[in-house]
Amino acid sequence: MSTKSLGDIALDGLWRNNPALVQVLGLCPLLAVTGTVVNALGLGLATLFVLTASNSAVSLIRHYVPATVRLPAFVMIIASLVTCAELLMQAFAYELYEILGIFVPLIVTNCSILGRADAFASKNPVPHAALDGFMMGLGFLIVLLLLGAMRELVGQGTLFSGMELMFGETARQWTLHVFRDYPNVLFAILPPGAFIGLGLIMALKNIIDDRIRRAQVTQPVATPTDPGESRRVRVTQA
Repeated sequence: MSTKSLGDIALDGLWRNNPALVQVLGLCPLLAVTGTVVNALGLGLATLFVLTASNSAVSLIRHYVPATVRLPAFVMIIASLVTCAELLMQAFAYELYEILGIFVPLIVTNCSILGRADAFASKNPVPHAALDGFMMGLGFLIVLLLLGAMRELVGQGTLFSGMELMFGETARQWTLHVFRDYPNVLFAILPPGAFIGLGLIMALKNIIDDRIRRAQVTQPVATPTDPGESRRVRVTQA
């Protein structure tokens, strides 16, 4: 059984053990496809689906798979789920699937997915494993969206461009032109801009964590001030 509460599992995935900012896993797709918000959203949702489903499946079979074939079994489960995600994306968002290209099937090699299956899902019951996968995937998705929004805004001066690739023609009007007559900044769209953007997000998280630690250290310790507090009294013989 898991020794962690559901709240701790959620907080680990979103903040304390975020796969992109703390574990620093899955950087290849994270840096490659986050040129726009829609690209980041597409890949992030696919990763979220695979992480949640694979953790749940691994937890279900954890008592029936011998240790000698454990990792191959996990890889087969992950590969099957990635194929399902590919087929769904081809059916409902084919243009976006073509843009993401090889990075959708590369989800199979994402170390965070196999790592959570082996380190957590194989040792915990289904509810805890499913929540761990969902929160790890959600934390990864949030970082993807932040980085995609940052790069799209700096690189093109827009937000939510190309959302019709996922949500249909009605989403074409969702594009926000934050800066009018904005010259494209190619540096932000290229991989070097992704490295710098991710570094800035990591730095911001470290600053927040440092301030939280300092606030906990400098928090004054409460001292009893109750006048009715019991006191030691010395009694002497007459």
